[in-house]
Amino acid sequence: MNDPVWTYLADRDLTLGPVPHDHPESTEGFTHWSFARDADGVAWAVIDQQGTGTNTLSQAVLEEFSRILDLVEQRAPKALVIRSAKRDGFLAGADIAEFRGVTDESAIRARIAAAHEVVDRLAALTIPTIAVMHGYAMGGGLELALACTQRIAVEGTRFGFPEVQIGLHPGLGGTARFTHLCDPIEAMSAMLTGKSIHDRQARRMGLVDAVVPERHVAAAIAAAVGGDLEQARQGLVERLKDSAPARRIAARQMRAQAEGRAPSAHYPAPYALIDLWEEHGGDLNAMKQAEIGSFAKLMLTDTAQNLIRVFFLRQKLKELAGKTSGIAQVHVIGAGAMGGDIAAWCAWKGLRTSLSDVKPEPIGKAIGRAAALYEKIAHGDRLKIRDALDRLIPDPEGHGVTSADLVIEAAPEKADLKRKLYADAAPRMKDGAILATNTSSIPLAELREGLQRPERLVGIHFFNPVSRLDLVEVVTHDGTDADVAAQARAFVGRIGKLPAPAKSAPGFIVNRVLTPYLVEALTLMDEGLAPEVIDKAATDFGMPVGPLELADQVGLDIGLAVAEMLKRELDWPMPDAPPWLKEKVEAGDLGKKTGKGIYVWRDGKAVKGHGARHGSAAAPEADLADRLILPMLNTAVAVLREGVNDDADVIDAAMIFGTGFAPFRGGPLHYAKERGVSDVVAALTELAAKHGPRFEPNAGWDALT
Repeated sequence: MNDPVWTYLADRDLTLGPVPHDHPESTEGFTHWSFARDADGVAWAVIDQQGTGTNTLSQAVLEEFSRILDLVEQRAPKALVIRSAKRDGFLAGADIAEFRGVTDESAIRARIAAAHEVVDRLAALTIPTIAVMHGYAMGGGLELALACTQRIAVEGTRFGFPEVQIGLHPGLGGTARFTHLCDPIEAMSAMLTGKSIHDRQARRMGLVDAVVPERHVAAAIAAAVGGDLEQARQGLVERLKDSAPARRIAARQMRAQAEGRAPSAHYPAPYALIDLWEEHGGDLNAMKQAEIGSFAKLMLTDTAQNLIRVFFLRQKLKELAGKTSGIAQVHVIGAGAMGGDIAAWCAWKGLRTSLSDVKPEPIGKAIGRAAALYEKIAHGDRLKIRDALDRLIPDPEGHGVTSADLVIEAAPEKADLKRKLYADAAPRMKDGAILATNTSSIPLAELREGLQRPERLVGIHFFNPVSRLDLVEVVTHDGTDADVAAQARAFVGRIGKLPAPAKSAPGFIVNRVLTPYLVEALTLMDEGLAPEVIDKAATDFGMPVGPLELADQVGLDIGLAVAEMLKRELDWPMPDAPPWLKEKVEAGDLGKKTGKGIYVWRDGKAVKGHGARHGSAAAPEADLADRLILPMLNTAVAVLREGVNDDADVIDAAMIFGTGFAPFRGGPLHYAKERGVSDVVAALTELAAKHGPRFEPNAGWDALT
């Protein structure tokens, strides 16, 4: 056993101690916990949930912990230490699967109330209780730690309350304990955004009392047991922020800020949390009690159930990645915006990565962007930044091709250019290496022409920005070796992304489904609607960004090329691209990357109110959102019917994680089923009668259930 937790436990000479023969509960009866007492009289509760690599606060885990508390109360140890035996982390929160599809609010209330009783028992113990956390402590796991008298974090531990991301707020007393322990404004901000809190930030906030390397954990525990580890407490200023007048003022500001990020019409959880704190923030017990009812109501909302669905879609894609990739070294050909960022991300994730281009200047710019990215995501860890930059190797001559396990081509979308690059790289690649293309739309059957080993060609299609979008399409042609495809999926998982398998077809999944949405927006603009009006119809539906702003972000040149290719390859009845769009592309007004496209871009943001208008002025139609959204649904059905991917869940996941398709709606195909297939087909038929055959319902609707 090399795990530092268990090495330390072994060194402490843990023994169970005497257990009365007539007592029905003992360590031997536990499945997910072990309980023991060391020679100094300190009790240890160590969680190692069986059947999973991650500890969660499932009902079974909580019930066993209640029995642990029984033993603590009976034996009165000097202190209680709670740790995890999992190498990766402490506790990841509730078992989300147990809440999927629930319909009975009273049953949810009863269950959450029972869980509160367990956590409150921990908080009520009169001995020092110490949570020692490593890796991560999230959601319910962090709520359990908050009920302890002190919290010790091993360096590198991440904390957070991500419940808002599944349409909820903390439900095990965390809303009350967090806002009473730390600056309540900071605590509310953390819960409202769901963002992770790194170790040093947690220490500054007072969320933890110490951050130490693993080798110093024993000393920190001894200090806590002996009363020598100072406890974080709210100061006078923080307590004043929790007063009723201060809460009212802050709550108004919080609602205004939340509305911009998560509209209340679609995401009720942030507003429920703000209401909870505004009304009860000054009273710990009242807030805990009110939290139960608020949580139960949120659990029954469509938003929560659909976001829980999204959580499981993420898990499904993670499982498709498999276990190990066998890829340790990567070479990227093309140091443009995509290629440079792909290389930077691979290096950040621990892979030795070389980067080549026909000119040295793009490589230098890519290294500069990588350094800026690392500064942003390393949270001040200079060693991490240094090591990542050491792994990112400028390689103007392309020598890395000969030693790489994976060569990724990220050249412009021109088939002839890509094949020319393959003709140079493929003969120099080592045996067993994989050749991958980052093409966004070109069929692999076209790119494999002339390759000696076409079976080792696979598509690994990233989305922009690489560091923020989790989805990567793993595209295979009819001759791709199955092991190559599996290694490609595993590589995607290895760098922390989500693989979506797709058969090679024009546009694959995401661009195929997304393009009709973008083209319809351009058509509406050509009819005279202002771009802001069109984009607002999409964001009102729940899209994170409007189609025209998205087109600018992707690049008008790329969007135009994909649209023309799809129309040509699929003989789609789509309108031709407007002449003004081609003029913009020819003039170099490509969107965000050039500072001007449909919108003017300043400081990385689209300037609204100055977008170009084309055609005569027009008033928005009542069915404007349907004109934008239903073509996506119709195309998603086509992708499913044609077997580009034959799993509706994967298609939904690809659109959510690749484009941000309104997560609270659960994906385009799921939304269609919830809205009603017959209703969607009727709306498409009506649109086809008004606007043309591009809206004709696909034959695949008959099979969607």
